[in-house]
Amino acid sequence: MSFPAPTFTEAEYLALERASQQKHEFVGGVIVAMAGARPPHNMLGANVTSALVALAKQQGSATMTSDQRVHVPSTGLYAYPDVSVACGERRYDDNDPPSLLNPTLLVEVTSDSTEDYDRGTKFLHYQAIASLAEYVIVSHREARIDHFRRLESGQWLATTRTNDGAIELSALRGLLNLADVYFGVVFEEGRPERR
Repeated sequence: MSFPAPTFTEAEYLALERASQQKHEFVGGVIVAMAGARPPHNMLGANVTSALVALAKQQGSATMTSDQRVHVPSTGLYAYPDVSVACGERRYDDNDPPSLLNPTLLVEVTSDSTEDYDRGTKFLHYQAIASLAEYVIVSHREARIDHFRRLESGQWLATTRTNDGAIELSALRGLLNLADVYFGVVFEEGRPERR
């Protein structure tokens, strides 16, 4: 995902977002419209949300859908992860609608147009969130989950699972099974994935 030259201020972005029926992300002065997704992407998002709700409830954590905006004040990013989980007391900024400031776990479901961004620049922004313990990338191309866990040293440990494996989510003290995430999903061969 490439971005044009910065043209908007944070205040202009927030004003647009309040007035718009469509969601937009904001990074480096650029406003990016969030387009509708194809059915496999939507199913993956729903399946991940369902699986994480069950795990989060056991820990007293809250799971939020892609309508919850996350803000990274130190980098200026405003984003709508596909799923956000917050453990402990949730903190929000004073914007309308409020943005979550302290997610514990974030999930992005890739698409053709966002995959490089989700794996690269967006992850760099997310790493600046002190509370973020885990980042999960769910592939729209194949049954594959990439899991990144922050170690005590601050480094990130990467784990990849494919087919019918499971990811251990330390923050939620449970497993995210690929069979649950990819349940009912049919990959659309030859069709461009749009988001």
